[in-house]
Amino acid sequence: MNFTHPFHDEDGDTLREECGIFGAINAEDAAAATALGLHALQHRGQEAVGITSFDGSEFFSRRGLGHVAENFSSPEAIAELPGGMAGGHVRYSTTGGSGLRNVQPLYAELASGGFAVAHNGNISNAKALRKELVGRGSIFQSTSDTEVIIHLVATSRYPTVADRLIDALRLVEGAYALIVMTPEGMIACRDPLGIRPLVMGKMGDAIVFASESVAFDVVGAEMIREVEPGEMLQVDMAGEINSMRPFGDHKPRPCIFEHVYFSRPDSHFAGRSVYEARKSIGAELAKESPCDVDLVVPVPDSGVPAAIGFAQASGLPFELGIIRSHYVGRTFIQPSDTARHSGVKRKHNANRGLVAGKKIVLIDDSIVRGTTSLKIVEMMREAGAKEVHFRVASPPTAHSCFYGVDTPERSKLLAARMDLEPMREFIQADSLAFISIDGLYRAVGSEPRDKKCPQFCDACFTGEYPTSLTDLDLGTHEPAQLPFTDHKAA
Repeated sequence: MNFTHPFHDEDGDTLREECGIFGAINAEDAAAATALGLHALQHRGQEAVGITSFDGSEFFSRRGLGHVAENFSSPEAIAELPGGMAGGHVRYSTTGGSGLRNVQPLYAELASGGFAVAHNGNISNAKALRKELVGRGSIFQSTSDTEVIIHLVATSRYPTVADRLIDALRLVEGAYALIVMTPEGMIACRDPLGIRPLVMGKMGDAIVFASESVAFDVVGAEMIREVEPGEMLQVDMAGEINSMRPFGDHKPRPCIFEHVYFSRPDSHFAGRSVYEARKSIGAELAKESPCDVDLVVPVPDSGVPAAIGFAQASGLPFELGIIRSHYVGRTFIQPSDTARHSGVKRKHNANRGLVAGKKIVLIDDSIVRGTTSLKIVEMMREAGAKEVHFRVASPPTAHSCFYGVDTPERSKLLAARMDLEPMREFIQADSLAFISIDGLYRAVGSEPRDKKCPQFCDACFTGEYPTSLTDLDLGTHEPAQLPFTDHKAA
């Protein structure tokens, strides 16, 4: 089941998934495995897809707009990507616009040979770094923040590619999970706080990396472990694995929204089943904000696991009060409100015979702008629901994300503009409640939130960003300086 939120296509009323990456080395058919792995990660980015392979002497790339199946389903497409090493990327743009020049993996010929990089995350000082690099003579071919990494590697004076990559990443702020390919092999690394996910697996003699464990299920690989925050793994063509931790020790801060929404429910994240975590979130929500209703109704598809947990904890019937059609394409913005509303109804319809005359509680993963929630409540009332209550399986999203998640600017977030009661009035629900931040931590199996140093990145709820955000206001920040630093002595 594809746990995306197609209601939100109408006006960008969603926290869009970041990107997904997959890599395989020493595989019999690396490009085919990569395409299959990316298909399992399609929910993380539906705008574009790319794969780069290496056959021992030459790199090959194929990129396209749209879904994996549209670009890599034919034997002819895979045949263009020979070799035992391949890496790929599914994309939804966060920094940089859409278009083929920004589709990853990005590739460059450096003095040391070919260099391809696939990146999940966002570099929050990319503009400052880019300004400095351009001033030094660098010529950029894309508007993607990821290209900054290539130029930093190219201009580093260290002798090996791994050392030059470390040198480059020491200058980078923000979040990243990277798969890098060179003629020597594959490098996988994760930012020092582990904000973005990355896991390692084994498929026969091949080593594979992916944003989520579900990709290993699909390709028939065994998950070995997570790539640790701040860890860099080198895998050579003989299959030897070398682990380094060049960025020091930091308390991890993985993105808590992976538990709430981004990851597929059949993945594991931070050592726990995502599906079970979402059920626990729903159960915790039921304890914190019970509701006197007849039915628990999920907002499809992303609200389903939390709604199951809510229903089980409260002893209420779980019912599909909204039916989703899986055979309707994306509804693009159309010229009138009437046309847009009919587009919503082509995808979702109230189960009128079930909800008419009933008191219901709707369970959703989040409220962003609030326009989606309003439409859903209106749909339930039009279907004859006696009361429509709303419960949300995350705290109020009151702050924008700068770590690779496409969120509206803060002024457009409903929770940034309104307190709880005005929000309830806006979506026209009979009651509205969100899980507390402490309740969310409990639900995902964590200790109580450490206010001095939280266990997760929860900045979208709290506004407490775990890294510097240089590019937010370049007018009050000097451009980043790019010193020659000796990381081996650090």
